[in-house]
Amino acid sequence: MSEYWQYDWYLLGAVVLLALCSVITRAGYFLFGDHIPLPDSVRRALRYAPVAALIAIIIPELLPWAQGETPVIGIEIVAAAAAVLVYVRTRSTLMVIVSGMLVLWLLQAIFS
Repeated sequence: MSEYWQYDWYLLGAVVLLALCSVITRAGYFLFGDHIPLPDSVRRALRYAPVAALIAIIIPELLPWAQGETPVIGIEIVAAAAAVLVYVRTRSTLMVIVSGMLVLWLLQAIFS
C-alpha cells in the first residue's frame, strides 16, 4: 500500500513542478519585460513562433509518412489544399475552417 502512495506523491509532485515551470516561463516576460527589454532581432524572430508551432502540429497530420514506406496522399491534404485556396481568395479565417471541413466531409462521404 505504501508503494502506491509514493507513486502518487511522485506523480503529483511532477505535475505541480511542470505547472510551476510553465507559469514562470510564460509569466516571466509579463513580470520582467519592462526591466529586461528584448533585442530587435529576438522580437523579429518571435513573430514566426506561432506559425512554426502551427506547422509542427498540422504537417504530421497531413503527411503521416513513415520512414521506409511509400508516401500516400490522403483526403486530408486535398481538403487542406482547398482551404488554402479559399484563404488566398477570401483572406477569411472562418471561410478557411468552413471550406476545409466541408471538403473533408464531402471526400469522406465519397470515399468511405
